[in-house]
Amino acid sequence: MKKPAAQSLKSTALRLLATREHSRLELRRKLEARASEGDDVDAVLERMSETGLQSDQRFAESYVRSKAARLGAARIRRELEERGVAGEQVRAALDEVLEHDELSRARGVWQKKFGQVPGDAKEWARQARFLQSRGFSADIVRTLLRDPVDESAEG
Repeated sequence: MKKPAAQSLKSTALRLLATREHSRLELRRKLEARASEGDDVDAVLERMSETGLQSDQRFAESYVRSKAARLGAARIRRELEERGVAGEQVRAALDEVLEHDELSRARGVWQKKFGQVPGDAKEWARQARFLQSRGFSADIVRTLLRDPVDESAEG
């Protein structure tokens, strides 16, 4: 009876990985929620990793690509670490995928949300909080809100 249960976990893992990349920790949590007594989740995870069907590095790169236009590096890093991706893999994914610098990405997020220079201290603080909640550093936020116009865009 163990073989069909293991096969069921393997099928579940394959189905989950077919829809999107998952970190090993995410996949473990989802499989443990579906596993019955005696199922070997570790064996299924190890097999998925050995065959290349699950890769934390590939997951990290995919995650960074999907979030880079809306979030800062600090928030992406934190979210990847929460999903169980190792620090070195997080750094590698951020370095490889983020082709634009942090300031230009923050400028794009700011432009889409606000597009106007803050008129007073209250509005400045509101815009700064928004950008920081998206994971942009305080230095980037100060630089952007001090000089929001992108000189490279001017002719």
